[in-house]
Amino acid sequence: MAKKDPLLKLNRRQRENHRNKPKDALLPAEAIAALKQFKAPKFDQTVNVVMHLGIDVKQADQTIRGAIALPKGIGQSKRVVAFCGMDKIKPALDAGAIKAGSDELVAEIEKGWMEFDVAVATPDMMRVVSKLGKVLGPKGLMPSPKAGTVAADIVQAVKEYSAGKLEYRNDKGGNVHGVIGKMSFKDADLVENLTHFIEAIEKTKPNTAKGAYIKRIVISGAMTPGVQIKHVTAVEE
Repeated sequence: MAKKDPLLKLNRRQRENHRNKPKDALLPAEAIAALKQFKAPKFDQTVNVVMHLGIDVKQADQTIRGAIALPKGIGQSKRVVAFCGMDKIKPALDAGAIKAGSDELVAEIEKGWMEFDVAVATPDMMRVVSKLGKVLGPKGLMPSPKAGTVAADIVQAVKEYSAGKLEYRNDKGGNVHGVIGKMSFKDADLVENLTHFIEAIEKTKPNTAKGAYIKRIVISGAMTPGVQIKHVTAVEE
């Protein structure tokens, strides 16, 4: 019995986009241009990037985690809460935090309030924030020095995360995902953000990682096929 064409499960736009998907890896500017040629839905799509890395995810010293502020932003803001001393509450709020404080903010979260996307803290506040480990930890919201959410300059941290600073961490497959903007961005801005993201991940290569570090890079819109990026250190799987 003949197998059914898997494309039949897709709608007309998806089928056409799939057929027009570039077969070869493209340079960043070419890939962005190709991405914008796909038939698009009516909303402004988020543009995503995924990098498949040559790391052993079972080794703790090969975990890839951090934060990055892209030069052209990502086209979306985040709700930030700041754990800080009394003297920094007003500056944090002025910088864009939706709430700021110490013990009273901890108590509010302990009671179930979770209407925020990112939590930042000054180093001296971690003794207070540690009470929320079981609440924030499972949700990936616990402030961490490695992720850049524990910072002495709480005002700068609030500004960056409110503007969409990205936190990243490899998944179980050794992939790192990120957002590089919106489809409405200028091509040059998306290319700049993409290049910045790739270079930032390149710099995180663990000393113990063997072989090729960046194996594959793919970008896509929220509703488009992926387009592979041609990169000097990327290799075919």
